[in-house]
Amino acid sequence: MLNISHLTKTYGDKHAVDDLTLNIAPGEICGFIGHNGAGKTTTLKSVAGLIRFDAGEITVDGKSVTRQALDVKRVISYIPDNPDLYEYMPAIKFLNFVADVYNVSARDRKTRIDRYAEIFELTSDLAQPISAYSHGMKQKLALIAALIHEPKLMLMDEPFVGLDPKAAFLVRGIMREVCDAGGAIFFSTHVLETAEKLCDNVAIISRGKLAAHGKMDAVRGDKSLESVFFELDSKEDAAHE
Repeated sequence: MLNISHLTKTYGDKHAVDDLTLNIAPGEICGFIGHNGAGKTTTLKSVAGLIRFDAGEITVDGKSVTRQALDVKRVISYIPDNPDLYEYMPAIKFLNFVADVYNVSARDRKTRIDRYAEIFELTSDLAQPISAYSHGMKQKLALIAALIHEPKLMLMDEPFVGLDPKAAFLVRGIMREVCDAGGAIFFSTHVLETAEKLCDNVAIISRGKLAAHGKMDAVRGDKSLESVFFELDSKEDAAHE
């Protein structure tokens, strides 16, 4: 579903992402782990086609992010860590606007909006302007918008920030549903316990370089994900001393 080959992105003399290669197959949830500034958001934005990268190739469902950008955007969704929504719009108009962009039929959009609004307990708030929403409500609305066209690949940057425990539980369930239906999810998180329980695969990035990638059990071994992460991070620190 997602193939990243030798991705490199620099800002001045700093390598934000340095020769990164990884693959995510249909049906897989891949957690992306790393410190702030390690290159997670840059990688996700590169896959989403939001920033240009300096070298490498990215394909989604066999289509190039650079050469077939519109085709890729039709089958992905991207949720940043702090979604910027059209706050002057009522939530329902915003969702219908997103559905229009993706040519979702009237019947399908109603079914999906009704379902996810009920799951996230937003049904009675859909007529309200987004400016009246709390941060957590905006997160939920962004998730509904990301799901409305049934994307093949979901890119999520810290999706659990700002969600209450119940909403986080629901989001984890929906993520698994997406993958059970043949989709794939690539998401960054600092919540290592959540990644350990939820993910099929894990990718650990440090100073722009991929430090580990593979099946969760293979990367973790007989240790916790937290222990593996700090061991790899310590090795990187030592290598740069």
